[in-house]
Amino acid sequence: MKKILTNPLNPPYQGEISSLPDKGGLGCLPLQIKNSRGSTLIEMLLYMGIFAILLVVLTQIFSAIIDVQLESESTSVVSQDAKFLLARLNYDIQQSQNVLIPSSLGSQASTLQITSASTNYTYGLSSNNLVLTDNLANTTNVLNSTNTTVSAITFTRIGNASGKNTVQIKFTLQSKTIKRGGAETQNFQTTISQR
Repeated sequence: MKKILTNPLNPPYQGEISSLPDKGGLGCLPLQIKNSRGSTLIEMLLYMGIFAILLVVLTQIFSAIIDVQLESESTSVVSQDAKFLLARLNYDIQQSQNVLIPSSLGSQASTLQITSASTNYTYGLSSNNLVLTDNLANTTNVLNSTNTTVSAITFTRIGNASGKNTVQIKFTLQSKTIKRGGAETQNFQTTISQR
């Protein structure tokens, strides 16, 4: 049923009136007037406000997830590279027959040269990478991953004159992944002797 309602304060309103029959016998009582003109300005502002709040919260959650991922990636890359480098140096020095550089007890160098199976192997830095050079085959291999850089590496020969060659190694490993607090940087030091 369509009716036009008039009110002296408001312009005429066209819409549908939902009603239920009155059990008291007086006719139908209006329950709800359905607006057919759409949303009001206040409703739109309310929806936009709720959407903006939801968008801000979701953006902060997404940002926190990205920060945790970068932190985890940065830390794990440095840890994995450090384990590999230390294990490789440990294995090669223990299997070597002689340490050529550093040449004497107490001397320090930025490279380490060892002899193993009649071949000289040299460890050193090249473009912030730890490289291993096989002097017989004239090949060079980068030992750290592409996600890290190595710096401040020193090899110090320690021990006594009649004992086995022992080398103290110090280096800094830094992740190339930049997290919110900066790149992950760790310093490492170990001492390895021949068998």
